[in-house]
Amino acid sequence: MQTKTLRNFIFALSWLTALFAGVAAAAETPEKVPEQVIEPQIDRRDVHIPKIRASDIEIGYYTGRLSVEDFGAESSSGYRIGYHVTEDFFIEGMRGTSLVSDLSFRRLGIPILRKPTVDLTYSYVSIGYNMFPGEVFIGKSFAMTSAVYLVGGVGNVNFNDEDHTAFNFGIGIRVLPWDWLSARFEFRDHAFESDLLGKNELKHNYEMTFGISAYF
Repeated sequence: MQTKTLRNFIFALSWLTALFAGVAAAAETPEKVPEQVIEPQIDRRDVHIPKIRASDIEIGYYTGRLSVEDFGAESSSGYRIGYHVTEDFFIEGMRGTSLVSDLSFRRLGIPILRKPTVDLTYSYVSIGYNMFPGEVFIGKSFAMTSAVYLVGGVGNVNFNDEDHTAFNFGIGIRVLPWDWLSARFEFRDHAFESDLLGKNELKHNYEMTFGISAYF
């Protein structure tokens, strides 16, 4: 009886050993990768992407609309000149002008300004940072560099024959159709203190502009 039991045990052990060996061999056998019959042919596009290069001088003109707090909005325009220190940072000087009218107050018999319409001029030195660089494609073979930028600085605002220390902060987007030309859409806040209405307050004057600049 013991001899028969031992014989059955050896048989079962041999069967299990063969089973595990077959499973291990199947696991080690790599799967066959189907051969690629047709190789894809990809046409490479020769795309020229303009770049904002360091040490470039940028000169431009812009026009838009300036909203002066308490007095409404009028058209504005100006010039700017910038120097691109690196591909990310630039220094910019700008000078702009607009008109301000107090006709709405004069209709109530309360003249605020020295005359119904006066000039407002501003000049700044600002620092800008190009962030979120990208590309804009037109068709299949023309691409334009684009960048959203932040800008801010300090300067002077002359309003109603009075000079005010002013600060400007803004955000814009720049697109370069060619290496030497850019189009800019921009939104800025011109902030300065004024007491024209009897109380010295910080006034926020928002301006939206579109401009064209050339690089040299």
